[in-house]
Amino acid sequence: MFYDMASALSIRNYGLLCRSSSLCCKIFPHTVYRQRPAEIKCLSSSNNSSLKHDENYCIELVRSRDYEGFVCSLLLPETSRRSSLALRAFNVELAQVKDTVSQKTIGLMRMQFWKSVVEDVYRDDPPHQPISVELWKAVRKHTLTRRWLLKIIAEREKDMEDRAYRNIQELESYSENTQSSLLYLLLETLGVKNVHADHAASHIGKAHGIVTCLRATPHHSKRRKVYLPMDICMLHGASQEDFIRGSREKNVRDVVYDIASQAHVHLQHARSFRKNVPDAAMPAFLHTVTIEDYLERVRKVDFDVFHPSLQRRNPLLPIQLYLRSWKKTY
Repeated sequence: MFYDMASALSIRNYGLLCRSSSLCCKIFPHTVYRQRPAEIKCLSSSNNSSLKHDENYCIELVRSRDYEGFVCSLLLPETSRRSSLALRAFNVELAQVKDTVSQKTIGLMRMQFWKSVVEDVYRDDPPHQPISVELWKAVRKHTLTRRWLLKIIAEREKDMEDRAYRNIQELESYSENTQSSLLYLLLETLGVKNVHADHAASHIGKAHGIVTCLRATPHHSKRRKVYLPMDICMLHGASQEDFIRGSREKNVRDVVYDIASQAHVHLQHARSFRKNVPDAAMPAFLHTVTIEDYLERVRKVDFDVFHPSLQRRNPLLPIQLYLRSWKKTY
């Protein structure tokens, strides 16, 4: 049944028109043109294919670049699913800027573009670009808080500095402002306003950000980049060159152990609120399954972050997510 859900949402790839200026296309590759509010509100049936294209574009982007988030979105209530995919597509678009631009200036210009998009969305004047239109619909449907969207952009913009985190607290702050902010928005799509759910979301977001940093270490190391907290690396005498070489020595594994342990602490802290978190909030926290899965797998390989098994997708993950969703817990 789960795979039927996934196949029902599978789509084709679509091309997008760009503005004529080659520089503009480079900075804003998916921008087409701005559609006035009256035009958006008066969309006729002849524009249904365009609307479907916007939705499908977001689905395909999330499915291809954030598979776990895609599967989690499928398990949300139907009233929240489309908005969740729009938010995740927005998050993916921002997350990939750093890796897809050759110059920091171009990356900062893209971030500025998305800041303008958010402001336009809240003025009911979104540019006719797939993610922008879908985000506009989500904002109107669920009255999403603008602050969380802008906080994600601001933190991604700061991350364009392209340097290692100075300490674990800096990584936690980054995770709070990106992953936790996304969870706050997902809770709003579910109609949940609960202080305990917010506290859980804060810690789950931090755990997710820490785990994501660990999981990306092999990929970054191949590009001669290391973003792991410097204080923990220095504590164990592990240099950036050790990670770039893919070292599997004890001091490198000790660094991974300490960072993974911090993610585990946040996960356990989030679960301490479980009895007070309403059932309606549980679908937003399904990512705890993927966090838990990675922490268990890295433990089994003695915290060797470069072990080949960690680079393979867990084939049982969709089933595990479905079961957790059915149990209404995180």
